[in-house]
Amino acid sequence: MKQRKSNRLKDYEYSQNGYYFITICTKNSEEWFGKIKDGQMILNNSGEIAKHFWMKIPEHFTNVGLDEFTVMPNHIHGIVIIVGNAYMRSLQDKTKMLLSKLIQQYKSSVTREVNSLHNSFHFKWHKSFYDHIIRNENTLNNIREYIRNNPLKWELDIENRINIKKHNKDYYKEIFEG
Repeated sequence: MKQRKSNRLKDYEYSQNGYYFITICTKNSEEWFGKIKDGQMILNNSGEIAKHFWMKIPEHFTNVGLDEFTVMPNHIHGIVIIVGNAYMRSLQDKTKMLLSKLIQQYKSSVTREVNSLHNSFHFKWHKSFYDHIIRNENTLNNIREYIRNNPLKWELDIENRINIKKHNKDYYKEIFEG
């Protein structure tokens, strides 16, 4: 059986205090959450579910806060803040780290509710998620601005189905850190 390559930074403890930029995409970049109209994201019922469960994250993970976020037609961007360092885990099993556990629970909750809403099992997420460890105030501010302006720049967005093949995997790094 082929082993999937990890998207996580090797030997980094994803339960430690810090700010993390997260992008979670729907499978095949299908637009489940609504549409962009005149530079504004118009959430449909599935998008409202995605937003609702994102806002609930701190209720389920007491050492987690949220910063800027947005729900886009086929993905979520958000900044997760881990404080208190209460979940130190083994570096050998990254699936038990707080950030991965949090994203897994979020994806599961949204999947269950969206599929229930549509009375189907068609909604699915992309298998993993993108993360970027935010290491300084300048990067944090760049990412906040990127998230806020994401609906305005949908035509250029890396996650827009039209653009997916145009960008390389270091796209976010180039935007945030130059």
